[in-house]
Amino acid sequence: MKTLSLFILTSFFYILGISTLSAANWKVYVAKYKQDKTCAITYTFDDGLAEHSTVAAPELEKRGFRGTFWVCGFYTEQGASSKLPRMTWDELKQMAKNGHEISNHSWSHQNAKRLTLEQVKSEIEKNDSAIFANIGVMPVTYCYPYNYKTDEIVALASKNRVGTRTKQISIGGKSSPQRFAKWLDDLMTKEEWGVGMTHGINYGYDAFKEPSLFWEHLDKVKSLEDKIWVGTFREVAAYIRERDDIRLNVSTHKRGLTITPEMTLDKKIYTEPLTMVLVGEAVEKVSVKQGKKQLSAHISGDKVLFDFNPYAGKNNLRMYMKNKLVLLLFFILTGAVSVNAQNLPDQKETLEVMKKVNGYFMKKYADYTIPSFYGRVRPSNIWTRGVYYEGLMALYSIYP
Repeated sequence: MKTLSLFILTSFFYILGISTLSAANWKVYVAKYKQDKTCAITYTFDDGLAEHSTVAAPELEKRGFRGTFWVCGFYTEQGASSKLPRMTWDELKQMAKNGHEISNHSWSHQNAKRLTLEQVKSEIEKNDSAIFANIGVMPVTYCYPYNYKTDEIVALASKNRVGTRTKQISIGGKSSPQRFAKWLDDLMTKEEWGVGMTHGINYGYDAFKEPSLFWEHLDKVKSLEDKIWVGTFREVAAYIRERDDIRLNVSTHKRGLTITPEMTLDKKIYTEPLTMVLVGEAVEKVSVKQGKKQLSAHISGDKVLFDFNPYAGKNNLRMYMKNKLVLLLFFILTGAVSVNAQNLPDQKETLEVMKKVNGYFMKKYADYTIPSFYGRVRPSNIWTRGVYYEGLMALYSIYP
């Protein structure tokens, strides 16, 4: 019994199998939180105390975290002469360069309950201007003094911002290991965004009874960073608004998908990259481009993840499927076992098929500098000729 060589046919069907990728096979969406993490946490520090720059920020940075620091320009300009020492503009500017968010807590921390709407507006705008003049960054978030707010104040403060702090949990003097642990468990179970609020670390309003409790908590969060996204208030608020606003149009091209994002938000203030998730068939390799920019993609099981700019246009994905290759090879090689001299097709018919396969390769991979379907560069015309003539020899060994 003689068996027909299937090398050239295997290559032929492999290529055809790759080209049958369909958008219907994939679920495409923006992750709930960055990098498809389970929940998000933001650490916020109120009132601009001096130890925020000398203690809190360095401890966050040790763990790769960044925080949001709500400051009042009136206190900042008093500096060390204030009743409680405050950060200076120079310190705040350096913190901003280090990746922390410096944002608006009103100019002089007055209770809005005692102010007119026009006075509230003046407090907000004056502090915006001071922060921009001294740090070079215009705040796009806001924190209410004394956490007092009405619907009118929220509407006023929210103008031209990605978010304002309307919900938080105190993580200062009330903290305990059990309270921290419950907070984390609840966030991961409910897949929520937690906003921690504190003022003092060692001194000031609601300071920690033992600051080491906070550092131990941060260590725990660091150990769970595959599940928890720690971002500034601006980052997480912007991400959520963008995620909820975006619309994705998905289409197929010859070897992958084209995903076109559409957003209606103001791109001057909504600048946070989003994480795209594709769930479907197992992928061996993926290449993602947005415009001319190559994006970094991560494969995890049946998911493909990558961060993208929601305003930069189409995302073109080129993917190579594990299971398509396995199935095709399985059926072809299984078929080879049953091919014998008694069941061979006509010699002329077989030769015509071989010519078509050879022609396909010569046309598709005539330029040897172009990578093949699995990314390998080879002198395609020489390679296909070698396979072609190998097939001819196999053919004539069967038909003596």
